[in-house]
Amino acid sequence: MTRQRANAASTAPQDARTARSRTVVDGNEAAASVAHRLSEVIAIYPITPSSTMGELADHWSTEGRANIWGEVPRVVEMQSEAGAAGAVHGALQAGALATTFTASQGLLLMIPNMYKIAGELTPFCMHVAARTLATHALSIFGDHSDVMACRQTGFAMLASSSVQEAQDLAAIAHAATLRSRVPFLHFFDGFRTSHEVATIEPLADDELRALVDEDDVLAHRARALTPDRPVLRGTAQNPDTFFQAREAANGFYAELPGIVRDVMGRFAAVTGRAYRPFAYRGHPEAERVIVMMGSGAETAAETVDFLVERGERVGVLKVRLYRPFSAEDFLAALPASATRVAVLDRTKEPGAVGEPLYLDVLAALQEGSRRSLRTGPMPLLVNGRYGLSSKEFTPAMVAAVLEALEADVPPHPFTVGITDDVTHLSLPVGTLEIEPPDVKRAMFFGLGSDGTVGANKNSVKIIGETTKDHAQGYFVYDSKKSGAVTVSHLRFGPRPIQAPYLVEQAGFVACHQFELLERMDVLERAAPGGVLLLNAPGEPAALWGQLPGEVQEQVIAKKLSVYTIDAMRVAREAGLGGRINTIMQVCFFKLSGVLPLDQAIASIKEAAEKSYGRRGSELVRRNAAAIDAALANLHRINVPAAASGRRRP
Repeated sequence: MTRQRANAASTAPQDARTARSRTVVDGNEAAASVAHRLSEVIAIYPITPSSTMGELADHWSTEGRANIWGEVPRVVEMQSEAGAAGAVHGALQAGALATTFTASQGLLLMIPNMYKIAGELTPFCMHVAARTLATHALSIFGDHSDVMACRQTGFAMLASSSVQEAQDLAAIAHAATLRSRVPFLHFFDGFRTSHEVATIEPLADDELRALVDEDDVLAHRARALTPDRPVLRGTAQNPDTFFQAREAANGFYAELPGIVRDVMGRFAAVTGRAYRPFAYRGHPEAERVIVMMGSGAETAAETVDFLVERGERVGVLKVRLYRPFSAEDFLAALPASATRVAVLDRTKEPGAVGEPLYLDVLAALQEGSRRSLRTGPMPLLVNGRYGLSSKEFTPAMVAAVLEALEADVPPHPFTVGITDDVTHLSLPVGTLEIEPPDVKRAMFFGLGSDGTVGANKNSVKIIGETTKDHAQGYFVYDSKKSGAVTVSHLRFGPRPIQAPYLVEQAGFVACHQFELLERMDVLERAAPGGVLLLNAPGEPAALWGQLPGEVQEQVIAKKLSVYTIDAMRVAREAGLGGRINTIMQVCFFKLSGVLPLDQAIASIKEAAEKSYGRRGSELVRRNAAAIDAALANLHRINVPAAASGRRRP
């Protein structure tokens, strides 16, 4: 990297902002794209749900994709997460820019090296798809229990709450660690953010060059271990010196919040997207406020907007910079009018007087009172838990928390999102629909490995990148994955979609495996007047009689339009075996109307060519034939006035 290149690039982002591009990626790819372009050494070991970040980095380097300095990062897969942490530690000591990706128990295996990296004040940024730690049971799904186990390591901790933030805060973390010498743990919610596919504004190489200060990189290089500049590291210290040396790092942590603010300001100047260590949203004189971090804060923010429009004085304070926890920044963001505050933690610390974020907020309020950083009385503070192991967190739950704050004696502690019939800590939750009518929502039921999820990701990409609409896709997997049920939740709308929760009312429902109608309530979330698409064997005229009586009753009660296609037959006749994904995709675009049909079919064929072109032109031709045959085999079913089907066993 040269000074001339950095200076020449500094003006480029101004031009980039005039015609901002869009792309559709998931949270893992959003973070990995930045990490790969800002690193020279990447040590990996796979663990769900972070594996995709390492896989993408390895793929990009194999393709010869360079970082912003024109070098291809070296990616090495180790034999464990502990080995990956040791590898990056060694690379950092040699003056390289290094990163890694992990989650859950894998993150715990990195903790010894994390203490060393932080203790040695070494710039470094790792990316974590936060996931549940195994306790009474193993869970591959997301919460904050793993990252909370690292808050004592000395790493700065930066939390992203959306796919866009996963990219943007990754860049801010890489730049801030070089400036501060404090290593960063950048995290986002496993699955809910890591696997959500959404429309974002991508960061260009020139923007990353403008964000990362060349002098900070050269200073890191100058601290490398080399015989040319011998220094002593890794010593053993006795009681006469250890305490003093440990305290000597205080100044670096005291300066860090200001450095993060500066980098965020620089990021805003480069991209036009502004971030703060703590971000408040809601009524300017809110009395009831929720404090939280991660994807749940997006749900809370959308709900607060909805309630404020209806006259409620409520708000949400989103925590981004969790470590070091800056009392000054927190209190500056919290409205002085707040009299009741609920802190929501996505983790459980048995035996503690409160969960981690709650204790930090409590300490910050006490510090504010001691130092007169806040005017007015201390607000009443309560603590709740939500969303463990990716448990759903909805607008109705946000409203339940805010309603609980109105009680004469608000519950503390409490849980929301479950029914606790053991210790009776759970809040009652009603219903609340806040999504605007111009957002189109769809659900797809399939089986792992049947192509349903892949087709839906492709649909999100087509709509998000070829139309003015924003798109979001989230995919509910069973932990058994292949062969188990998958449910795809898609949204499309004219504005950025900030809804990290499952679709509650779908105007379009597709069941790609007919037998699922016998096993689950496919139509539970179908919106009245919506469309039902079934992949069903046999003749269309016989379909109604094959439906379970419960399904018939729901179709009639909700006045659904029903369409059917024997996609398995169409696939077999086209020579595709059981691959029905592109066939059902064509039917979706035909019935949903989210895209002109000719444009949609052309995009599906183009995607099929990209996916299958390496396997030969014949497979591409077969997919094209199946796509063309789909509409000819799509039939509407006449719905009788009364149900007549047999009941489910």
